[in-house]
Amino acid sequence: MNSDLARNTRDGGARPRHGLEWDRRHMRLADLLSTEAVIPSLKANNKKQALQELSEKAAEISGLPAREIFDALLQRERLGSTGIGDGVAIPHGKLARVKTIFGIFARLERPIDFEALDGAPVDLVFLLVTPEASGADHLKALACAARVLRDPSIVATIRATRDPSALYSIIAQTSTPHAA
Repeated sequence: MNSDLARNTRDGGARPRHGLEWDRRHMRLADLLSTEAVIPSLKANNKKQALQELSEKAAEISGLPAREIFDALLQRERLGSTGIGDGVAIPHGKLARVKTIFGIFARLERPIDFEALDGAPVDLVFLLVTPEASGADHLKALACAARVLRDPSIVATIRATRDPSALYSIIAQTSTPHAA
């Protein structure tokens, strides 16, 4: 595990180097993401494989077991698809040992069926991992991700970009603070 990516707290919880340690009145995707958490071309043939790959990346960043993250994501997906439409999905899971909200963004190599609300295949995924006790902060993070990824001009720019640093910059620059 790269110590630059994650640190463990004394109580055993995982806290990524990036993550939500923001002024609670404002929310930006840039606060949830680092350049290491951007995957410019994720290879996945289906929803389960995409969630497995994203869980591996989240494990690398957080220091938690990938299986624990994957299980939390599957548990949430059983309640209903996190495919929000227009080729975008925001899978999310809550974990007791996570101390800080963090995200991972991925552009898929090719669109996959994600059982999205509009039936459209998904090619953009923003994974959100939150502490079990995150309450309203979890909802604020989801709303912030949805706000950015529902903007057609932002999404078009993201789809045309392959470089992870450029993808991070697009997301960071477009996710202006919103009062909570």
